[in-house]
Amino acid sequence: MSVVPADVLPGATAVQDGGAGRPAALGPSARLWPSLAAVYRSQLSRARVARIPLLFVATFQSVGIMVMMRGVVDGGSEARYVVAGASVVVVAHVALNLLAQYFGQLRAGGGLDHYATLPVPPAAVVLGAAGAYASFTVPGTLVTAVFGCVLFGLPLGNLWVLAVVIPLAGAALSGLGAVCGLLAPRPELATLLGQLGMSAALLLGVLPPDRMPGAIRLLRDLLPSTYGVEAYARTFAARPDWALVLADMAVCAGVGVVSLAVATWAYRRAAVR
Repeated sequence: MSVVPADVLPGATAVQDGGAGRPAALGPSARLWPSLAAVYRSQLSRARVARIPLLFVATFQSVGIMVMMRGVVDGGSEARYVVAGASVVVVAHVALNLLAQYFGQLRAGGGLDHYATLPVPPAAVVLGAAGAYASFTVPGTLVTAVFGCVLFGLPLGNLWVLAVVIPLAGAALSGLGAVCGLLAPRPELATLLGQLGMSAALLLGVLPPDRMPGAIRLLRDLLPSTYGVEAYARTFAARPDWALVLADMAVCAGVGVVSLAVATWAYRRAAVR
């Protein structure tokens, strides 16, 4: 064993005059954005292998719903909500349902202990996982939207709006999914909460709001995915009201910030237990 003098170590302070020197300075903690990028890449790589079959199921489910609704909806505003709702359901299935299951299993299996030992900010873990799952929904959402527009004869000119709707709705739904998974005492309950949230986004997003009772419409307004559906559905009009589209996106973004902040708090709470 070789002995290295203390004064050559980085950040160390030699003991002088028999007195106790100052303790060695610790290295800087990991910054948020590099940590977030590392978690995002690792989660995206993992999801790309493990979640492709589930993404296919989510896309096939949304396409099947639109084919079924084609028999009762001819066009007009009702068709806009069917296509917009089915497109956002793909995001809900992955970002809300699967993320709730992931964090529920991570908590039950002790995976949070692994993350807790890493010099990674809690926000980076939550945001990285949420961003990866939301990004994973892009192909299925685009396929669903294009198929729905062709099926119902809706214009494809404003399809670019999904580039904003997907991350905003994905952030809001991913935050809710993470909260369900991190606060649920058992992974089975996290799975149940994720399934219920996805079912609510499905039923309340695809069905035209004009045909819903007042109480159900109020419940629909409480879902963050509703504002992504509304924003995308408004773009099918001959002259879209872009002020309302931006307002819906702003609400969705605000809910996303709040839900991800709560998810970060839930992660800290679950990690120290």
